[in-house]
Amino acid sequence: MPNAFSLDLRERVWRAYDRGNLSQPQVAEQFGVSASFVRDLVRRRRESGSLAPKPHGGGHPPALDEKGLKHLAQAVARKSDATLKELAAAMRHRHKLRLSASAVRRALGWLKLTQKKESSPRQRKRQLSRAPLAT
Repeated sequence: MPNAFSLDLRERVWRAYDRGNLSQPQVAEQFGVSASFVRDLVRRRRESGSLAPKPHGGGHPPALDEKGLKHLAQAVARKSDATLKELAAAMRHRHKLRLSASAVRRALGWLKLTQKKESSPRQRKRQLSRAPLAT
């Protein structure tokens, strides 16, 4: 996500529009910004009196808290060659935590642990030999 425009640019855009000589699209073209930016800036100034950007919203909370990260580290210690899907399944089974493989990968990154994306060729061959044949 791009950074917010600087307060200096916001003030210059506002002053150009506030003079009354130019429309919002003309101001946008003059400063190389979108017309929606000028429209939103004018609305923000009218409603709040401020030109400052809104604070960052934060984002999605992590899937695992400190306790969950500890459980994940223990799961990796128990079976260091487990795949991401296997670790997610182990967390679901042992701790009733529903995690995606992506969430496990991010959590392992926070723990500074490496992850295995797929099973070894030997395990894949074994899994294929157990799979029922389609008829």
